[in-house]
Amino acid sequence: MNIIFMGTPSFSLPTLQQLYKSDHNIQLVVTQPDRPKGRGRELNASPVKQFALEKGLPILQPEKSADPEFVNTLKQLNADIFVVVAFGQILKKNLLNLPRIFCINLHSSILPKYRGAAPINWAIINGETETGVTTMKMDAGLDTGDILLTSKVPIKPDDNAQSLHDFLACKGASLMLETLRRLDTGTFEPTPQDSRLSSYAPKLNKEDGLIHWDESALKIHNRVRGLYPWPGAFSFFRSKRFQISKTETTIGGPLVKPGSIARIADRGIEVGTGDGRIIVTELQPEGKKRMAAKIFLAGNKLVVGDQFNNEPRLVIPS
Repeated sequence: MNIIFMGTPSFSLPTLQQLYKSDHNIQLVVTQPDRPKGRGRELNASPVKQFALEKGLPILQPEKSADPEFVNTLKQLNADIFVVVAFGQILKKNLLNLPRIFCINLHSSILPKYRGAAPINWAIINGETETGVTTMKMDAGLDTGDILLTSKVPIKPDDNAQSLHDFLACKGASLMLETLRRLDTGTFEPTPQDSRLSSYAPKLNKEDGLIHWDESALKIHNRVRGLYPWPGAFSFFRSKRFQISKTETTIGGPLVKPGSIARIADRGIEVGTGDGRIIVTELQPEGKKRMAAKIFLAGNKLVVGDQFNNEPRLVIPS
């Protein structure tokens, strides 16, 4: 098939790589404009653009996908399929109607659950034990199109958003190739979504990472996993912001005040919650690099009863 590929971040890359290796013809790669990144705010090309440049594929980077000149350029290519994977812009009807067959989107959840921008994160935060990837026929709604294929995977207890993201990106690439194969042979029909079963996974922001210690140890643990590496779960300790990068739940021990340090050991910092205790095994102090709790403890004296807080506390000099 003649394909126009639309994608931007690293999640898009395995699908583009598999399409490039296949017998399909990539007519054009569409990705977001270069964006400033890092402390120097230098313009940075997306992972998709970097791969397309390396392979000599034609590239377009529209500021707005509804731009008439951009739409007209795509119309002239007479593509069979648009393959869309985390492109980052909503496609209007004038684009959705261009390909000979239709536009296919790869979504990182088992639709209709977790429609929206951050399905991987919210599946972990909510304690799901299963997720997956779905290919769908795109329509004008937000992840509401008819389902083509779904592939389910377990969420492992030690998964975080990064590890699950990487696994689903590769799983999704295989599912997209299988979807195209079946479309080419005409062996299946799209299935409408049951919106009664839908849920929403909104875009994350930095404030979502604030740990509320009166929640259960399991809920806090899932939030830490689901928000790693971005935006990251965090709390305040001795007026400084600490990112909590890795945790474990533990059983036993008397109840202690939520956020209060109950025990200090080589394994980590054991902290009370609203239900049970959690062990902080990896953290990032404000202005420093991420480190194992054992390394942090070697250079910082903590005592039982010290308190993690939901907000910075004013330190009055003695």
